[in-house]
Amino acid sequence: MTTLESAAPLRYAIIGTGALGGFYGARLQQAGLEVHYLLRSDYEHVRQHGLIIESPDGNFRLPSVYAHHTPETMPKCDVVVIALKTTQNHVLPKLLPALMDAQNTVLVLQNGLQVEDEVAAIVGADCVIGGLCFLCSNKVGPGHIHHLDYKKITMGVYGANGQPIGITPRLRHIAADFEQAGIPIELSDDLVLARWKKLIWNIPFNGLSVVLNATTDQMMTHGDTYHLAEELMQEVALGAKTQSRHIPPSFLDDMLEHTANMKPYRTSMKIDYDERRPLEVETMYGNPLRVAAQGGVALPKIAMLYHQLRFLDARNRGVAPISPA
Repeated sequence: MTTLESAAPLRYAIIGTGALGGFYGARLQQAGLEVHYLLRSDYEHVRQHGLIIESPDGNFRLPSVYAHHTPETMPKCDVVVIALKTTQNHVLPKLLPALMDAQNTVLVLQNGLQVEDEVAAIVGADCVIGGLCFLCSNKVGPGHIHHLDYKKITMGVYGANGQPIGITPRLRHIAADFEQAGIPIELSDDLVLARWKKLIWNIPFNGLSVVLNATTDQMMTHGDTYHLAEELMQEVALGAKTQSRHIPPSFLDDMLEHTANMKPYRTSMKIDYDERRPLEVETMYGNPLRVAAQGGVALPKIAMLYHQLRFLDARNRGVAPISPA
């Protein structure tokens, strides 16, 4: 087993081989890195047939992959990539201990705020890196990923006290592997700020796509929804200030411009809703609201969206409603 600071190639474990984990894992493998995939429902199919990636960058197939059905069969890998939805994080206390040793790192590619806290409680704070994925990608069949647009990841080292850690050698090593695989990487010395910046997009467009039953292009071309998205972004920036993070108005303008130029996209939350899967409401909406409230700031539009999504999610999945206080 090599240390992350060495020049030897790193070995990767992908936990959650869906639209996100399947895409990034396949790109790493295509670039010549050793990648092991933990799968559930797709295990037999991927074990026999591998992975298929459709992408504007070029379609490719990996006919042979290291597919695993349980963590116990996986070798100890240098980097354990968590690509599960946060609604599945209840399985992490069972999965991660079998994959960890004293030398490896966990890269958390999940949406929301404070998502690294839960992982750090299991594996320790010193080995956790966070990643914010700017990716339009869908899983369209067993082991079959359709990449539509974007692919950049912003990475930063987790700090248990929320303070910026800086850019470490192991972060640079992992980033270099992803760049070798054709994935643009932005390194951030402040993971908390990076997460708030990702919420600038996620909070308006994921939530509104469910509430309004709309794709990104439909929301961007209607004046009312455009301005609503803009106002939600402004509330996210206000929430970030409660943690002493400043997001300039120009960043909001850039996100609106990128979304306007994006290919018509059904967000990941809308896909989960349509498939009657649990929505990532708490990490994406609940946690930012609670952090802002601790700082004495109310975010009323985000709060309304949060409660709407909780209602729609419960009704959609047939979950018993929460009684009014």
